[in-house]
Amino acid sequence: MKETKSINRMNIIDGDQVPLAIVSSLTDTHSTATRRWGSSMSVYLLALLIGIVAGLRAMTAPAAVSWGAYLGWIGVSGSWAAFMGHWIAVLVFTLLALVELITDQLPSTPSRKVPMQFGARIVSGAFCGAVIGTAGGMLVGGLIAGAIGAVIGTLGGAEVRGRLARAFGKDLPAALIEDAVAIVAAFLIASAVA
Repeated sequence: MKETKSINRMNIIDGDQVPLAIVSSLTDTHSTATRRWGSSMSVYLLALLIGIVAGLRAMTAPAAVSWGAYLGWIGVSGSWAAFMGHWIAVLVFTLLALVELITDQLPSTPSRKVPMQFGARIVSGAFCGAVIGTAGGMLVGGLIAGAIGAVIGTLGGAEVRGRLARAFGKDLPAALIEDAVAIVAAFLIASAVA
């Protein structure tokens, strides 16, 4: 453990005299780097989580991100993603999410693991992750984290929903639980970006 004593604008660290300005700048640099690392990890985590939501419900994630941008939770004004905060984007993504929630209950809806459905979820997760990444100054990292989250959400969501459906003896309760989890999680994630 280093012993520090302050004497006449100098710090004595382990017997050596070090000017206070140097110690101060080292401390500031360390705390800034720690904040930046913590901030970047938060952005990556939120992007991963919104990707998981996209894996559960492909349109719920962009609807929540759009609402987040519209409400000022996700700061994207002046960036490529600024359109997400416009009322038209909110309306379009909200309508698409509602349509998806309804069509998901239909027996003719294909599995989320078929290429078209799986691909749509990865694109949605990557897009939403990129928007969150942009708000945190890490577009590419957010995009990648969102895509990874979408894969996790697609495969994990299918597995959990299948188990729940077997436990309930039918799919509808499992689907409704998945809908509720996706909606609540999406809005918690979007509000956490702020």
